[in-house]
Amino acid sequence: MDLPVDEWKSYVFQKWSLLPKSIQVTISTAETLSDIFLHSSLLLHTYIRIQKITTRVSLNFIQRIFIDHLFCVRHCAICLVNKKYINEGCLAGSGISHSRPHTADISLCYANRSAALFHLGQHEMCLKDIMRAQMHGYPERLQPKMMLRKAECLVTLGRRQEASQTISDLESSFAAKPTLAAAQFQILQTNLCRLKMKAQEKESLTETFPAALTKALEDMDLKGENGQVPSASSSVSLRTDPLRGRYLVATKDILPGELLVKEDAFVSVLHPGEMPPLRHLESKWDTRVTNGDLYCHRCLDHTLATVPCDGCSYAKYCSHDCMQQAWDLYHSVECSLGGLLLTLGVFCHIALRSTLVARFEDASKVIRKLCSEIRNRDTCSPERETLVQTLTCDLGGESENKGKMLEPPVPGCDLNGKYESNYNAVFHLLPHTGNHSPEHRFLCALSVSALCRRLEAAGCYKPAAAVPPGSGSELDVWGVAMLKHVLQLQCNAQAITTIQHTGSKENSVTNSRQVRLATGIFPVISLLNHSCSPNTSVSFISNVATVRASQQIGKGQEILHCYGPHQSRMRAAERQQKLRSQYFFDCSCAACQNEKHSAATGPRWEAFCCRSCGALMQGDDVLICGSTSCTESVSRDHLISRLQDLQQQVGMARKLLRNDKPERAIQLLLGCQRDAQSFLSGEHSLVGEMEDDLAQAYAALGDWQKSATHLQKSLQVVEVRHGPSSVEMGHELFKLAQLFFNGQV
Repeated sequence: MDLPVDEWKSYVFQKWSLLPKSIQVTISTAETLSDIFLHSSLLLHTYIRIQKITTRVSLNFIQRIFIDHLFCVRHCAICLVNKKYINEGCLAGSGISHSRPHTADISLCYANRSAALFHLGQHEMCLKDIMRAQMHGYPERLQPKMMLRKAECLVTLGRRQEASQTISDLESSFAAKPTLAAAQFQILQTNLCRLKMKAQEKESLTETFPAALTKALEDMDLKGENGQVPSASSSVSLRTDPLRGRYLVATKDILPGELLVKEDAFVSVLHPGEMPPLRHLESKWDTRVTNGDLYCHRCLDHTLATVPCDGCSYAKYCSHDCMQQAWDLYHSVECSLGGLLLTLGVFCHIALRSTLVARFEDASKVIRKLCSEIRNRDTCSPERETLVQTLTCDLGGESENKGKMLEPPVPGCDLNGKYESNYNAVFHLLPHTGNHSPEHRFLCALSVSALCRRLEAAGCYKPAAAVPPGSGSELDVWGVAMLKHVLQLQCNAQAITTIQHTGSKENSVTNSRQVRLATGIFPVISLLNHSCSPNTSVSFISNVATVRASQQIGKGQEILHCYGPHQSRMRAAERQQKLRSQYFFDCSCAACQNEKHSAATGPRWEAFCCRSCGALMQGDDVLICGSTSCTESVSRDHLISRLQDLQQQVGMARKLLRNDKPERAIQLLLGCQRDAQSFLSGEHSLVGEMEDDLAQAYAALGDWQKSATHLQKSLQVVEVRHGPSSVEMGHELFKLAQLFFNGQV
């Protein structure tokens, strides 16, 4: 997803293996990004291969999302009957994306989506889709039913005057044109009478609590003004060190929960969702709902009433304003590149979008930096020297400073020492070029070269204002910039996540999980160094990231963030391996140091216990009871085999729960519990999961007291593994609150 599709990677790696050794050495030992890019781009002799792969990826994607009008109408009706309103809305949205404007097809799709939005309680969005259906020529014979829906939305929203006018118009329509069948007319008249009574007594609704809470979080400002890092609070300061690089420290004592950073993504790219394998679709039309159907492709706001791009069938937005902003900033270039960008992956997409957004900033100093890199080579061809001279002329500023690089005190800061979330800060993030394998650098360079070739052929790329037009090789400079961004992203990309609720609305207790929604660049958050036991937590509202203190932080302490490998989720050896392979450093945080000197029993949430005395087992291949008075021993392989069998049984119980068979699920889970007591620690993660499953099963039966008892036991295991202030603990506490509320416990 982040990197190119497997077919393109296989082609590039095969091409690399067939290159003469001398060329491999030249690219492998290249000292600058410009050398890597220019040498690799010369090897893209033919554009045919990437075109063929792009065509296959595009056809596969189109087959996944393209839905003809008849299919849409038929399956929207099926979804409506089965109360699958989100699926109905997404189907209708796909129909809208592929229908011509001002036709019956698109108007019917808007009307179908308005029905889904109505049943989902999104009445404002429903009204907008009703208006769009009418604007595109919704058939007059179908108007009464849709107008009744409009009136009901207005009544629900407390807009009684508009509702009364709509009801009056409906009554006039019935009197003037009695074209409906008698039975249908009677149903509509009954609903109309009910609605009239409702309109007379309906009071204006107050804002719902979740909406109010979200708005409050969005409007929350940073504490104090930070003149050095505008996206951070006054409680932190930027420092630099030869070993640690740039980092943030506390300027005073910080309390848990304090907001430290609030930053908009410089750019973000929505993940397209899971793609089905090429040529192996389950059916003619794949109607699975993905991120692209539910979130705005610019601001990442959740919406079912998406507004599609007029030029392509992929990009969708939450409003016309968002669509126009995206078009002005980058989508006017990206619109025709959908298939290629899907082929090259999210990192290439972010790299392109970053350079496109840079066109609207003062990028002259960045251009000088790029040109300086091209010039400062041991061997510089006359053509490249000409390119450098062309790009460094007329870049603005005073004449005596032309062509000079004025280095700020800290990389990424301006001349006043201010570190802002702009392209200058993005450009100075480290690409770690020498740490990437030669094959990976070649893959990234050839991918960017293919993108540049397409941009040049389409004539749709307009470089930054600082680059003089008419320079034949100007795209090479931005190609080098894009290559730098692709390499930067392995260490500096931030996964933008959201909380996804699972289960239907009928469930009394809902589960939630954190899912990856998009990838973005946040220059200020990139300043935070890693710890396997961080003192902050990061969360997202759309494409805005917030960093809060998760514990008390003393004055002078470093502000630390977890890059993914957390001590509550994996052992030190696994964390070290992941950090070394992706981020190119060996972690020496307090958590790793403490684990090195701890007993070799492993994490408590993975521990086995003695079947005789219940003490924890210790050892490697052969486990020995930790109690000095017990001589019990057992092979680790035997216990792992038992654990796998138990996990299968728990999986079967969860399947019974999904199939609405809670009684049978409880019987199976209680048996699993008895088995677990003979060899698993009471704090083992699977023990906690079984308690959580039992809580769900008893909640389904309405036995709130037993459900709460099991959930409280699950909380104890979650706290041991993830900590008392973790997101996971918050999810479990929220479920417990739902139980107490529903059962009035």
